[in-house]
Amino acid sequence: MLELDGVHAHYGNIEALHGVSIAVERGEIVTIIGANGAGKSTLLMTICGRPKPSGGEIVFDGRRLNGLEPYEIVSLGIAQAPEGRRIFPSMSVLENLQMGAVPTNGAHFDEDAARVFALFPRLQERQHQRGGTLSGGEQQMLCIGRALMARPRLLLLDEPSLGLAPLLVKQIFQSIVEINRERGLTILLVEQNAYQALKIAHRGYVLATGRVVLEGTGAELLANPEIRAAYLEGGHQA
Repeated sequence: MLELDGVHAHYGNIEALHGVSIAVERGEIVTIIGANGAGKSTLLMTICGRPKPSGGEIVFDGRRLNGLEPYEIVSLGIAQAPEGRRIFPSMSVLENLQMGAVPTNGAHFDEDAARVFALFPRLQERQHQRGGTLSGGEQQMLCIGRALMARPRLLLLDEPSLGLAPLLVKQIFQSIVEINRERGLTILLVEQNAYQALKIAHRGYVLATGRVVLEGTGAELLANPEIRAAYLEGGHQA
């Protein structure tokens, strides 16, 4: 469904991605793990058109994405829940979901909102509450829910567990699995909680300084001694 072949990306004169090649098949959860500054978020942003790739090819469902504007990429069926949530804090939960439905012109708003509320019942309880007054976990649920309102075929999740308590982390990852299994939605997940991410992923890639240095199934990477030493030691297996 998604293929990156030798993708480079720059911020000004600084090269952030150095020839990254990954593939995401339809129906998979694929995770990208790596340390801070490895280029994980840049990878997702480059898929979405900001920054535009400075080399290589990005192809989604047979369509070349290079050079397309972000709104054009969204219209093809890619939605992102960005790092740091970035909800609209002064808008209500319902209004945030309405913003997420803009790519579909709100044609299925009631149906899609009901599905989001079924996935995250807490949002239904707070649908008239301003987004900025929600807890961190609730804001993350809203961020994912807003992305789902665009009816994507590929969902990009950037650090969904960041800053959340362990119990909420488990709830968020359970929701990701439910979205994938019950809706058949393809997911590309960037995550620093390597244990939780690899545990639910069909396949994974390890990014270091803008390059893919390892790849394999989730189980293979979990069992890899290098991965365990670098990312799974020190209490990250909760």
